[in-house]
Amino acid sequence: MASPSTPSPTSQRPSTPPKKPRRVNVRTPEVMERVQAEVETHYRSSIVEKIRARNGVLTIGNTTIRLAKQFGFCYGVERAIDLAYAARKVFEDKNIYLIGEIIHNPEVNRQLHEMGIMNVTGPNPDAEIADLGENDVLIVPAFGAETSIMDQLKAQDCIVIDTTCGDVMSVWKRVRAYAKDGMTSIIHGKAVHEETRATASRALGPDGSGHYLVILTLEDCDYVCDYIRQGGNREEFLERFRGAYSEGFDPDVHLQRVGVANQTTMLKSETEELQRRLAAAVKDRDGEEGAVASFQFFDTICGATQERQDALFEMLDHHLDVLLVVGGYNSSNTSHLVEIGEKTVPTFFIRGARCLKELEEIAHFDLHQKSEVTTYADYLLGDRPAVIGVTAGASCPNNLIENTIVRVFELRGVPREQVEAA
Repeated sequence: MASPSTPSPTSQRPSTPPKKPRRVNVRTPEVMERVQAEVETHYRSSIVEKIRARNGVLTIGNTTIRLAKQFGFCYGVERAIDLAYAARKVFEDKNIYLIGEIIHNPEVNRQLHEMGIMNVTGPNPDAEIADLGENDVLIVPAFGAETSIMDQLKAQDCIVIDTTCGDVMSVWKRVRAYAKDGMTSIIHGKAVHEETRATASRALGPDGSGHYLVILTLEDCDYVCDYIRQGGNREEFLERFRGAYSEGFDPDVHLQRVGVANQTTMLKSETEELQRRLAAAVKDRDGEEGAVASFQFFDTICGATQERQDALFEMLDHHLDVLLVVGGYNSSNTSHLVEIGEKTVPTFFIRGARCLKELEEIAHFDLHQKSEVTTYADYLLGDRPAVIGVTAGASCPNNLIENTIVRVFELRGVPREQVEAA
């Protein structure tokens, strides 16, 4: 008779399938009708829709607002918010928790907190995952979650509402394939970002034997390319990328065969350049034919991210005196819109209307200083004609865009009532 640790292959005892998180469909027609009404109240804007219908231009007096053709909430963000609102309605009497932030926008996360949705991560969590049980509900954010967290959820038997964006899951599929083929995933992204951490955990593969390296800048990419071509100081490499590679990663071993993926919200042109440089380095080392087996890449930039970047490039073909980019300061896709804009026109990364304090005073996030600063300028002074461009990241609701537009007009002597009536 076989011992418990070595079961007989002919045993008739059925194997126990791995436990899975309990998932419930909360997007029923009756629930979603109520959800849509509430979301409309919280986040929609008649003024923004009016400007969109006018090809993105509204002129009152000597002030023109030019709105990008693509901006604000994408489908994945809308779906995540809908699911969170629906969960609150379906499970009115249950404790509902969220892993981190549903998206990177403080207004949306504040709204969910006011609805009684609590947190299981961060500096002051309302509970730990280990505290959850079968009567609790946990929401996985649009960025997804690391496999270690999902494994914990399986053990807790709580109800899981998974709002992970489909574009993110496409990247997961790609890095899993790399791991299966024995390739190291080189991920273009921010190592500390929730999405990148979730993707990196999938790059380990189902048995945990895979490897990854996260690269943020083209300068980092060039360093890696030099190492691919001619080797280098292993210890220096590991120190430079500390915290951005898998356990046991060895550049002398794990850069032999690589596949490129990315955080879905990166700057498209930068990801394409990173892919090009890595491909050239591998070809220089292995030759044209050899590189076929040792290098792969796949375009995993989110479609909505690309559309918003393309729309901003198109808007910048027109004259603008200033560009306002609205969104959460920790939003990756929003920060890349700022990077695009500031190369061409004075650009301010603002959370919303409250950042436009006075005619000459703008509180905004400085990407280079990585902090909010106040700039004193005459961009919004009302005694001369001005064209103000406005765009927003994929996690910014229309009501915040509306408030920003209205505030601009008010600072230039145009009251809200006149904007609404225009």
